[in-house]
Amino acid sequence: MSTSMNIATGLSKIGMLLRASEWARADTSGLTPTQSQILVHLVSRGPARVTDVAEEIAVTQPTASDSVSALVRKGMIQKRSDPADARAVLLHPTPAGRRVAQDAAVWPDALLAAIDVLEPDEQAAFLKGLTKMIRTMQVRGAIPVQRLCVSCRHFQPNKHKGTDQPHHCAFVDAAFGDADLRLDCGDHEPAEDTDTSALWAAFASATPAE
Repeated sequence: MSTSMNIATGLSKIGMLLRASEWARADTSGLTPTQSQILVHLVSRGPARVTDVAEEIAVTQPTASDSVSALVRKGMIQKRSDPADARAVLLHPTPAGRRVAQDAAVWPDALLAAIDVLEPDEQAAFLKGLTKMIRTMQVRGAIPVQRLCVSCRHFQPNKHKGTDQPHHCAFVDAAFGDADLRLDCGDHEPAEDTDTSALWAAFASATPAE
């Protein structure tokens, strides 16, 4: 079996743990994994339309609509008019929905313990590898657009070449290393299309400081 196949197999094992954890929470909360995903998304990203939620969590609009209807019945979500368009509706989590989302956003202890087994440099290398994988899947349209450092206009990759913190974030004006790369940053602002290739090339060429 090739190395790439071994990695894919390993990721599938982690996926098994995550799916089992989602369904275990479903038994406790009374929500399906999709309903939990919608709540977490609304709490982390803010009010959104059903179409936008469906796109962000990679489900069909009918599936999202059914889950939203169930969440409204359970008192987890409220529908309110969109101030920008009176014909549209925004989904808002209720206080009860926020409490459930907070529990749903917690990662399984077994996964966190497994990550902690890795040495700091292994974690940094793993995170950089995940960034490359996610960005590639995003570019190919396999997953929704993610708020990655490498696609942000504030990201200045390999600016501090030869150090253990080669990258720079202009938003906070600070240097950082691969271990601090963000895969979902709330301060993310998409870079211009003309800049993304240059950003990626600079990031991909960065090497650990000797």
